[in-house]
Amino acid sequence: MITVNVDLGVRSYPIFIGKGLYERKDLVAEFLPAGRTLIVTNETVAPLYLEQAQALFAGAEALVLKDGEKYKTLETVSQIYDTLLRGKYDRGSTVVALGGGVIGDLTGFAAATFMRGVDFIQLPTTLLAQVDSSVGGKTGVNHPLGKNMIGAFHQPQCVIADMSVLHTLPERELKAGLAEVIKYGLINHVEFY
Repeated sequence: MITVNVDLGVRSYPIFIGKGLYERKDLVAEFLPAGRTLIVTNETVAPLYLEQAQALFAGAEALVLKDGEKYKTLETVSQIYDTLLRGKYDRGSTVVALGGGVIGDLTGFAAATFMRGVDFIQLPTTLLAQVDSSVGGKTGVNHPLGKNMIGAFHQPQCVIADMSVLHTLPERELKAGLAEVIKYGLINHVEFY
């Protein structure tokens, strides 16, 4: 396992990179306060990894959303709020994003705005999410007049990039993630490229 620390002062957090990390309860133990945990995922990822994520977070409850960019809306965020409010989650709660960039953005935005901010953890399941959207605290939703027009910066407590999950990705999704990695090399690191 490799750990990359994102140094942001009091908002710093680690990114854990490796295989079999969904079995490493020790990675998340320090980031879970006494409050409850809600895992937010989608109908594509849930059958593949929800059971493992629930074991990692000691049987956390789950919300399974529709899959796709067209659901990256305030209406979908309201479903997360409804679950949190009906379940009597509070400021000590943690929200976990289990999925690609859409789930990460939705869940992070809900965490940033629920009770003026609760903790969240990223479990990115696509290569693109592992190398881009799960890092940096960018959260948000789309508006009919523009993509990612409503959002907030809200840093995760940690990011767990389990490379084991990438074997279930379609080739197109892998290529999209690799294209992002190549872009980073071109922009900032010729040797890496």
